[in-house]
Amino acid sequence: MEEIALKAVIRKDKPKKVRREGFIPGVLNGPGTASTPVQFESGGLNKVIARHGTNAKLWVMLGGEKKFGFLKEVQRHPVDGNAVHVSVQMISEDQDVKMQLPIVFHGHGELEHDLLQLQVYHSEVEVEGKATLIPDEIVTEVSGKKAGEAITAADFHLPAGVRLIAPEGEIYAVIKPVRTVVVDADEETQTAAEEAANQS
Repeated sequence: MEEIALKAVIRKDKPKKVRREGFIPGVLNGPGTASTPVQFESGGLNKVIARHGTNAKLWVMLGGEKKFGFLKEVQRHPVDGNAVHVSVQMISEDQDVKMQLPIVFHGHGELEHDLLQLQVYHSEVEVEGKATLIPDEIVTEVSGKKAGEAITAADFHLPAGVRLIAPEGEIYAVIKPVRTVVVDADEETQTAAEEAANQS
């Protein structure tokens, strides 16, 4: 796993003032109920979220210490979508955690070429395992699928040690034919003539 490190500073001001000064307020949640108010540089944190998602695993450098954790909650601005507040869950590297991961379906273009489409039922899934082993997202290939085929857990290739938390046989998406409407040429001409008559 790529090592992501962000520098944090103890936050003493209100979140609104922190944001005005170019930082993003947040909290570090430790074991139990312990939490520490901090602030991150907005540019660095937003880059991490854009590249690794809202479940990014990272190292937080605070007061000379380097601790491991993952983004647990990201609050975004309603207009520009940038983060305005984050919660980071601090854990040990070998600790098992549960995380919601987005499912990324690759191969839409090939489906459309075959007049097929993907109907998605679930766009994310919960997994459990050591935080360092859990990927940022689950990627599954849908090209080559036929109409009526379903995307199930068998299509997910999770790293060893990472387990899917879902009912057995859960269907995440289905391949369906694209509905096409064929209009008879004579009927189309007649309809156009009727519309012209109504406008006159």
